[in-house]
Amino acid sequence: MRDKTDLLCPALDVNLQNIQMITGNSSDVIIKNGVLCSNRMAVLTCEGMTSTDTLAELIYSKLNSISAEDFTAKDLWERLRAEWLIAAEEHETQYLSELVLKLQSGFAVILVEGIASAILIGIQGYKSRGVDEPSSELNVRGSREGFTEVIRTNMALIRRRIKSPTLVFEMSSLGSRSNTDICVCYISDKADPKLLSNVKERLNSVNLNTILESGYIQPYLEGDGGWFFSECGTCERPDTFAAKLYEGRIGILVDGTPFALVVPHLFIESFQALDDYTQKPFYAAFIRLVRVIAYLITLFLPGAYVATASYNPEMLPSSLILNLAAAEQTAPFSLMVECLFIHFMYEILREAGIRLPRPIGHAIGVVGGLVIGDITVNAGLVGAPMVLVVALSGLCSFVVPQNYEKIVVLRFLYIIAGGTLGLYGLALVSGAVIVKMCALNTYGIPYMAPISPFSPKAWRDMLIRANWKRLAKGDVTVQELNGAEVRARGKT
Repeated sequence: MRDKTDLLCPALDVNLQNIQMITGNSSDVIIKNGVLCSNRMAVLTCEGMTSTDTLAELIYSKLNSISAEDFTAKDLWERLRAEWLIAAEEHETQYLSELVLKLQSGFAVILVEGIASAILIGIQGYKSRGVDEPSSELNVRGSREGFTEVIRTNMALIRRRIKSPTLVFEMSSLGSRSNTDICVCYISDKADPKLLSNVKERLNSVNLNTILESGYIQPYLEGDGGWFFSECGTCERPDTFAAKLYEGRIGILVDGTPFALVVPHLFIESFQALDDYTQKPFYAAFIRLVRVIAYLITLFLPGAYVATASYNPEMLPSSLILNLAAAEQTAPFSLMVECLFIHFMYEILREAGIRLPRPIGHAIGVVGGLVIGDITVNAGLVGAPMVLVVALSGLCSFVVPQNYEKIVVLRFLYIIAGGTLGLYGLALVSGAVIVKMCALNTYGIPYMAPISPFSPKAWRDMLIRANWKRLAKGDVTVQELNGAEVRARGKT
């Protein structure tokens, strides 16, 4: 229940004084006082948050065109609400806190002397980045549109792709100070009510003061495995986001960031891309196989190389063993230490290339890699084969960028396991990771589905992709996968 002190009062000066006190007499709060039909009134806007053209055309021009007649405050209020001020987004409030929130969100506020209410008119027009190609999810064919930082624009991009009355947007705000707008998106006849209720419950548990990016609320949407495995996926493309909604997932848009959240997120999605559905099925299957192989190479190659060369060199060809022995003859460290060192240097170079300005970052990445790699080999700190292994594993890690964070940590873990226990240690750690992944359950759906448990129908679009004629015979939602604890409401 709201406090009585939060209510607006009929006195215009008192309301303006309270607004200035709450906003700290901020210089971006613009107050225009005037007289209309013998009644004092005020128009409040927040500089930079409203469209000046819309403000002039929709409000000021209409107020200036009203003939000078005498009205009571109540009659003037009714005329403003019903006849003179008509906008697509128009509200009325009696609460001071809601007034200030809307004012700072780009609404124009109209107050009239003698009326304990305010008219709120949406004329948002703040500067923002236009719709552009997404930076992290590029494609050969398909749309070049990506999400922007404005949540309303992102909602429109999704609506353009799903012109269905079953697409639902539910707006709310999070953050006690930032009051960041968020939007829960779902298709009502695809998403499971239990899943939707679970997502809303987790969002309501967010108790942050400020939310500046979707990553702030992502931990609240993930379960016990979220500390390492991604139970909540990210998306920068409206077409990919729409496809996720068709599969019965729930999407969350956050104002101020182009990265949307999608739950639940399954492991197999990391190897799928939009281009897979615009290419021939046989080529899509080949590319997905390439991604899987690259993922296995970047994970296991460094650890397997260290384990084999240290404990089981007889498994390598004799010519390779001789070359390896010659390269490592002058190296002062063991293979495990060499591998850890060069991978650590690789991560430093990558981080430096990301954080520096783009022209300098490219120079650091290329020149730094060549110089440091050549010097470390010539100085005898590491062997040339080790540099090749690190370069190959680093290159393969970018084939599946969604899993890069996990790849880096697991790669170091596998190197240590292979260097201390050999191939046995590598197999032991791998088995523990696989068991954990298979036991993980995200929003009632197995994280490894449809691999484990096996779902024959879902395999039409897993490592292989059937043609569209076959895929069109029936939709598969995440709730219909084997092992799912929730079920879809129906099919369309």
